[in-house]
Amino acid sequence: MGRPLLLDAWERPATTVVCCVCCAVWWYLNSRGLGYEDVGVSYRKAVRERQLWRCVTASFSHVSFVHLLFNMSSLWSLGVVEQMGSRGAGWGTVWYARYTLVMLVGTMALVLATTHVLVRYAKLDKYDTVTSVGYSCVVFGWMTYVAVKGAPSGVLSLFGAARVPVYLAPFGSLLFTSLVVPQASFIGHLAGIVIGYLVAWDAFKWLDTKATSLLLLGTVAVAAGTYRNGSNDSAGFRASLVSERGRSVVASVFPFFRKATSGDFAGAGRRLGGEPAPSRLLVSVESADA
Repeated sequence: MGRPLLLDAWERPATTVVCCVCCAVWWYLNSRGLGYEDVGVSYRKAVRERQLWRCVTASFSHVSFVHLLFNMSSLWSLGVVEQMGSRGAGWGTVWYARYTLVMLVGTMALVLATTHVLVRYAKLDKYDTVTSVGYSCVVFGWMTYVAVKGAPSGVLSLFGAARVPVYLAPFGSLLFTSLVVPQASFIGHLAGIVIGYLVAWDAFKWLDTKATSLLLLGTVAVAAGTYRNGSNDSAGFRASLVSERGRSVVASVFPFFRKATSGDFAGAGRRLGGEPAPSRLLVSVESADA
């Protein structure tokens, strides 16, 4: 007989909270007919229009249930990090929450920096408007962390044809995901792997409670401070937080939600070159997205 789910949830409080938040956000987005343009992040929105709050909303948002299911099931299995507090530094709920914040901020910064190089210097303008959502960056980060820390000397068999070190397994997952889901964000997944390696190699071990608190406050301050930035569309979306019957309680807690109106970009997937994807289903499994 397996372990009770509630017991696992009790021993993985941070993972449980993140899963609940992502599920609640998914339900609200779909119940209101909202899509990538409403909460997703793109280079144009985040950098050119200074809507940095999208880096936060995009991370916890999923438009497709399949996308949500993949990410949350992977995250739940990786939540075992919280149950290994006896291993010392780097394990347990406190370190898990600390490094999750690092991965959230670090992966978004790396994604935007990489996209800046592609748009500014490689002249690949199509990346300017690629809009993404999802928790996959952090999932790939934790996948890398567990691969490096959990079995540093282990090996993985590739269908019997070759044997590679376990710490290289995240690149196999990256390749597999890119082949199976071409719409998935290769840059986002790769950013998660890079930050995951840095965390596993103790690059952020110096991050104590005070530094973590400052990072969290800074993230909240930047998101709140840039919330009023953006185009007329974003201004209209903020105004719509007030419902017909008065200010919604949920909207006051999650200020990035709004009620969709006719003509809104609702539910379409990732965009290239500013054109909406022809089918919500085709791009709904956008994996990382930001």
